[in-house]
Amino acid sequence: MAGPRVEVDGSIMEGGGQILRVSTALSCLLGLPLRVQKIRAGRSTPGLRSVCLLMQVSMPCALFAACPSELRLKGGTNAEMAPQIDYTAMVFKPIVEKFGFTFNCDIKMRGYYPKGGGEVIIRMSPVKQLNPINLTDRGSVTKIYGRAFVAGVLPFKVAKDMAAAAVRCIRKEIRDLYVNIQPVQETKDQAFGNGNGIIIIAETSTGCLFAGSSLGKRGVNADKVGIEAAEMLLANLRHGGAVDEYLQDQLIIFMALASGISRIKTGPVTLHTQTAIHFAEQLAKAKFTVKKSEDEEDASKDTYIIECQGIGMTNPNL
Repeated sequence: MAGPRVEVDGSIMEGGGQILRVSTALSCLLGLPLRVQKIRAGRSTPGLRSVCLLMQVSMPCALFAACPSELRLKGGTNAEMAPQIDYTAMVFKPIVEKFGFTFNCDIKMRGYYPKGGGEVIIRMSPVKQLNPINLTDRGSVTKIYGRAFVAGVLPFKVAKDMAAAAVRCIRKEIRDLYVNIQPVQETKDQAFGNGNGIIIIAETSTGCLFAGSSLGKRGVNADKVGIEAAEMLLANLRHGGAVDEYLQDQLIIFMALASGISRIKTGPVTLHTQTAIHFAEQLAKAKFTVKKSEDEEDASKDTYIIECQGIGMTNPNL
């Protein structure tokens, strides 16, 4: 680690784990000595124990490693304030692989809040360089599917009720598509602890993927959980973007490292995304622009184009 140490203020902007994840990964890849102060100053409870968030830090590093990696990640797989593992496998994976790499995501054990106890194995090979991506053509929705799950002591009826409520909610707005949400009872050997939740995915004619998800909490009825996920999905389909609000910030670090110009069309740019852009510019010296979409069909919508001139990071080991 040569050069002057970079000081990062962990309390600015999103003020949460996002700052730590982006800056740690970039520090590791670029050989920048780093100190992050006031980590998660904006958050009430300690976080970072989510498998999906651990993956966000480690994946960019594994891509530029000398040999294939196997990451054994332990913690919550379906936790509040973090992507669910189903989102990672069903939405993040197929889209992020457009940068020119593949990974395998093996869910050994699901773990629910507050106990955690989940385990996921990620296997991936390094790349020489990342390709830029262009996700600006949304296409039309062709499929809607998902899973509603219960684990532990919760009755299967809860899964069926979440699924049914979500389907009813989506049908009010999208009448011409079959909505296929499977209710699932997780067995003892697949899941640690008690939990319930739902994820619903919309797929488009151009291969874009959008999701809505929700986790059950004590005292919240199943219908409400299903409706919350359905409404989140519908909101993500209304804004006209080609990625949903949870994918935008996860793509920023890959856009920054890729070789060439990447463009993604999004709905309103989230604080998480603004934070990721800020640190990708500060640490990696990538150049980002965020502009209102000029396409005619987006005129009445809150739609943006995030463009990045990546730094073209190359793997010194390959």
